[in-house]
Amino acid sequence: MRNNQNHEKKLRILVTGATGFIGSRLTRRLIALGKYHIRCMTRNPDEIYQKIFGLSKNIIEIVRVDATKYEEVLKALEDVDVVFYLIHSMEGTSLKWKEFSYKDRLIAENFAKAASEKRVKRIIYLGGLINEINNLSEHMRSRKEVGEILKKSTAKVTVFRAAIILGAGGGSFQMLKYLVERLPIMVCPKWVQTRSQPIAVNDVVNYLVTCLEVSETQGKDFDIGGPEIVTYFELMKRYASTFNKSLRILVMPFLTPRLSSYWIDLVTPVQASLARPLIDSLKHEATVKDEQIRKLIQFDLSTIEQAINTSKKESEIKSKILKINEKSSISLNNKILIISLLLLAAIGSTYYFLDTRQDVFRPYWIVLSCLWYFGIFFSIYFVRYGARLGSLIAGILGWITITFWLLDNIRLVYDTSIITSSPPDLIMTIRNFLGGVISILVILSSHNVFHKIRLYKI
Repeated sequence: MRNNQNHEKKLRILVTGATGFIGSRLTRRLIALGKYHIRCMTRNPDEIYQKIFGLSKNIIEIVRVDATKYEEVLKALEDVDVVFYLIHSMEGTSLKWKEFSYKDRLIAENFAKAASEKRVKRIIYLGGLINEINNLSEHMRSRKEVGEILKKSTAKVTVFRAAIILGAGGGSFQMLKYLVERLPIMVCPKWVQTRSQPIAVNDVVNYLVTCLEVSETQGKDFDIGGPEIVTYFELMKRYASTFNKSLRILVMPFLTPRLSSYWIDLVTPVQASLARPLIDSLKHEATVKDEQIRKLIQFDLSTIEQAINTSKKESEIKSKILKINEKSSISLNNKILIISLLLLAAIGSTYYFLDTRQDVFRPYWIVLSCLWYFGIFFSIYFVRYGARLGSLIAGILGWITITFWLLDNIRLVYDTSIITSSPPDLIMTIRNFLGGVISILVILSSHNVFHKIRLYKI
């Protein structure tokens, strides 16, 4: 009888964004405590079991909800005491990136109204840390607005404001990780010099979970950050040092958020539609001004190095899982593209021992050849890392090469060449056609890889 009473008295918690960067970790921590009845809200229930490893279907309650539909939100909040609000709508295409603020506003209004109707006791919201009030980026303005909308409900709203969150899977951290790991030299915009107070993802989860038991946190706003204040520039340097890697960074003031987001989309797994608002928000200084939360919830904060090392271990585990589950078509297409590029380089080298024309040894042809070879190996480098930049460069090289070699074979029609002073002989003509076939293979496989990586990201 006592067990039934205890079960009935369990606090009923709804975790939104349960498959996300913070939500999946929070859900695992709540499950480990065994003190709460947990309901997870998602559009894709199957992802819950993929993101929260070792989870059996009888541990938590899962509801499929489209948060833009009020009636579905209302059902999700039935008998709920506390809501962890972790919904952010930065998704879609780079051309529609600004639409997330409208969607965020609509979802927050649905939750505020439904929470009042269902008499939810508390809402705990994780927003963004900013020190400015005016000239906010669209991203930070939306984060701030969501908190204000939620406070219109009858529930007691606790708002945690965090700057860069260090952990595997976080957007800002993913940008840092892949830029540092993949690029020996980085050209960065001036926002890398903005000061921030990054915090480890596990410390964020600590605050979220612990505040459930600390009544003084109800209905208040708190800034949370790690023990150090650094610039994004310094953060990249610190990350590189954990790999014993030398990092060269050039700051270019003319790089706009749009250009930066496209570059990040090509080099890292972070899409331009997500990178753009994140980059926009990085221009704001984000440091903790009020440390009252440290008096209410006390624990040792992780250092930047500790957070980085933890995230590296998590990334290694996830990489192994992805390699097991990775669609073979992606891996196969990468291999085909790399082999095609190597074949292209091999065929190109025959100019220097099969071609009898002396033009190919002129200085400008040597320079063009070096640039061409550099492009091939530059492309292979990024294809190996799974960056779309590699397949983009490969496709461009493929088109340039097939055009060049087919123009060289114009002798079949006009008995001349517009590439050199004399037409190619029979051997070089055959070589040009063979190279054209390989170029077509490069073009097709690069197109395949470019789009498959995008679909796999989504």
